[in-house]
Amino acid sequence: MLLYSKVQNNAIRKVIHLCNQKQIRFEVNDKLINKLSTKDNCYAIGVFKKQFNGLAQFDNHIVLDRPGDMGNMGTIIRTAVGFGIINLGIILPAVDVYNPKVVRSSMGSIFKTNIQYFESFQEYMNNFHNAIYTFRLDGKIELHKIEVNKSKAYTLVFGNESSGLPDDYQVLDDGIVIRHTQDIDSLNLAVSVGIAAHHFRSV
Repeated sequence: MLLYSKVQNNAIRKVIHLCNQKQIRFEVNDKLINKLSTKDNCYAIGVFKKQFNGLAQFDNHIVLDRPGDMGNMGTIIRTAVGFGIINLGIILPAVDVYNPKVVRSSMGSIFKTNIQYFESFQEYMNNFHNAIYTFRLDGKIELHKIEVNKSKAYTLVFGNESSGLPDDYQVLDDGIVIRHTQDIDSLNLAVSVGIAAHHFRSV
C-alpha cells in the first residue's frame, strides 16, 4: 500500500489502521503515487496480485462475450454481486478486469467475484453444464415470460457493447429479449445485465 504524505484525513488514518490490523505493509511515497496515479485526488494506491479463482461449479454464472468497456465491466461486477451472482466468465478478447477503472467502478465488488477468462464459449461449455440463457436483440422470448428451472444452475450470456452476441449463439436457445421503446436502439450492457440478474433472482 502506497500513501501520500501530505494528506492525513480520516480516510487515510482508517487505511493505516486497517493495514496495521491486517499486517499489510505500507509506505509513504509521494513520488511514486504521482507517477502511478491517473487522477489528481489520489492519496493511496493498493498493490495486490491479480487472482483468478475460477468459477464455482453448480452455481449461477454470468458470461460476457468480448466486453470492451471498462466502466461497464466494473458496474456489471458490482450489480451481479448485488443480485447474488458472484461467478463471471469472460470470453476473450476482453478488457482487463484489474484495470484501475474497472476496480474503481466495481466499488470493491471485484474482490468478492470469481472470475475466469475463456478463449471461446465452447471452452466455457466444456467445463460447465448450466442451463444457458442468451440475451439478444433478436431473441424470441421476452424476459418476463421466461420460466426459470430453479433446480439447475443457470448462465446468463451477453454480447459486447457494440455488436451483441455473434450469430453462432443462435443454436444454443431461442434467445431472450428485453423489450424497450422504439425510441432507442438498445439498452446499455450494464443496464441489461442488471435487469436480467434482478429478474432471475426474483422469479
